[in-house]
Amino acid sequence: MSHFARQESIETIARRPVPPPYPAQAAGDIAYAEDVFTRETMREYLPKEICRKILATIDNGEPLDASVAGDVAHAMRQWAMDRGATHYTHWFLPLTGSTAEKHDAFLELKDGKPIQSFSGKNLIVGEPDASSFPSGGLRSTFEARGYTAWDPTSPAFVKRNGNGATLCIPTAFCAYTGEALDKKTPLLRSMQALTNATRRLMRCFGAKGDGRVAVSLGAEQEYFLVDKSFYLQRPDLLQAGRTLFGAASAKHQQLEDHYFGSIKPRVLDFMTEVERELWRLGIPAKTRHNEVAPAQFELAPIHEELNLACDHNMLVMEVLRTVADRHGLVCLLHEKPFAGVNGSGKHNNWSLAYDGRNLLDPGSDPRQNAIFLTVLCSVIAAVDRRADLLRASVASAGNDHRLGANEAPPAILSVYLGAQLAEILSQLEQGREGRSADGQATALKIGVDVLPALPKDTTDRNRTSPFAFTGNKFEFRAPGASFSCAGPNTVLNTVVAEAFDEVAEELEKAPAGRFNPTLQGVLRKLVKAHKRVLFNGDGYTGEWAEEAARRGLPNAPTTPEALEALVRPENVALFERYGVMNAREMESRHEIGIEDYRRKVAIEGNCALDMATSMIVPAVRREYRKALETLDLARRAESEPGAAALDAECALLGEGLADLQSYAVALTDALDRGDTAGILEAMGNLRCVADHLEPFVEDDRWPLPKYREMLFVY
Repeated sequence: MSHFARQESIETIARRPVPPPYPAQAAGDIAYAEDVFTRETMREYLPKEICRKILATIDNGEPLDASVAGDVAHAMRQWAMDRGATHYTHWFLPLTGSTAEKHDAFLELKDGKPIQSFSGKNLIVGEPDASSFPSGGLRSTFEARGYTAWDPTSPAFVKRNGNGATLCIPTAFCAYTGEALDKKTPLLRSMQALTNATRRLMRCFGAKGDGRVAVSLGAEQEYFLVDKSFYLQRPDLLQAGRTLFGAASAKHQQLEDHYFGSIKPRVLDFMTEVERELWRLGIPAKTRHNEVAPAQFELAPIHEELNLACDHNMLVMEVLRTVADRHGLVCLLHEKPFAGVNGSGKHNNWSLAYDGRNLLDPGSDPRQNAIFLTVLCSVIAAVDRRADLLRASVASAGNDHRLGANEAPPAILSVYLGAQLAEILSQLEQGREGRSADGQATALKIGVDVLPALPKDTTDRNRTSPFAFTGNKFEFRAPGASFSCAGPNTVLNTVVAEAFDEVAEELEKAPAGRFNPTLQGVLRKLVKAHKRVLFNGDGYTGEWAEEAARRGLPNAPTTPEALEALVRPENVALFERYGVMNAREMESRHEIGIEDYRRKVAIEGNCALDMATSMIVPAVRREYRKALETLDLARRAESEPGAAALDAECALLGEGLADLQSYAVALTDALDRGDTAGILEAMGNLRCVADHLEPFVEDDRWPLPKYREMLFVY
């Protein structure tokens, strides 16, 4: 039956009709962000004064004027209903790592008659059940109350379904006590902390007042596509999101022919529809291409304001999944869905601007150079000092399979600058002479000299670096494909704010007329103290792991080890000092992370055990029985060569059966004990045997779609 099911899937895919091409003018029929309550829409639906007040909150961070909520709610409802919406929901990011929503109709009864209604109170605050979401001890089961609070800086949008639409209002999610139960609230707090620290630092350079601080993000999303018919025949993909068994196909990514290759028509149709959906939602998808592994792809957006970019990335993942389903595909966002080929990450491109100027752009005059080097050195110090927190922010059961697997950055945090910037920092640290533009010997003087020209692509790209400077931004490459960007950026914002404040504190003490020499000394001290984290070489090698250990860089290869950073007193004190999270909120994230890790490993273990005992062992047993029967016939026919070959085959299958049963017993025992490390070890052993036996079982008898099918037939 298994062979016929797999063969039928392949034949169905082969017979799939090619859909007609989209009309050439179709894209123009859809207005960009037409399903978003944009500022242009506000101006159309809101009175001028109300619109001015709400835009002041969005643009300048002014407190939300509660008196305007009723007018905004009325306008938002009218706009949403004009777009076909019948319901509204507070859309939020609980600590599940996904999104959540509870739909309510625009329906009230007045004198027994239905009316359409949506009040200011409905807009500003909602009350979902907080006890059913992960809280890490912040909420008990009997403490159900929690609140969603409107985030006006992330615009409302309409989400369409087959026969209707829903108004979605981005919100924060907090407990009755005010403690954060979501990922958005700490992110917004961290953005405020970084804003305050940036303004303080810029005042040291003569800035007047409080300029506008903008943190931006571009999140490159990697994903796999498999045909839905194969997916439904794989219990591991259904329940764990990754394959727990599967022998490598003869050809996978070793020819490097898939990367940037011609996109198959079916996939291109899918990508086109994804981009049309994102266009409606005002999500600026820019780049699409084949990734390194077969059946792996990437979508990259134009950079946006951080909070909005985080929300948009959650929507990108949802759109990828829903559109894939409409095309008979399944989008896999697990970090390592297939062993032996590249996994999927989410490159986090982070940058910071003040009054419209990117602070990670070197500029063209001494003052701009000085600011750039100060920000650069501060970020380096932040990554070195709080590497454990950054590692914790990307820790998960799925990402453990990816980090350091010769395809992604290692679990050891290091910073890549490229040769030119590394040389400049070395010159700064040692105070030695370099060469000016006219070839004259000179020592680099901060605030006086102009740096050598640093074009945007001044460095080669180092794909093995977890934290790389890439022209005018930093690329944090360690987050996994399934991650919310909010967690890693909450940490990044906070640790950079700390570094900025420490530099500003030193500069504020500078004697009159001695600012530049003081800055020179501060930066030299930073480089000397934190240069150990700078590494331009190959992060995949064992030599680097040894070198990193000699440098004293932390290495937490597994999630439980990494998450310990969240409860270290010095890290808790940092987050409390900046008002990003208190001790209870930090402890809750640690508890949730550990519990999520254990549960996912247990789910995988139980799934692997079930597949091994109910699918793989029976298939091997039938093959073994057939081999024994054939061996008996060969011996009766006195065919010595045939009997010898069959005898070796029987020995291989028999030993394999015994090993499968032995490792299944070990896995059962580890599951019963709740021994996570034991579960992973037994699963690995079980897989090793099953994958070894797969090529020796007649294709008709193998019960699971194979790698050669899933990765190449779609």
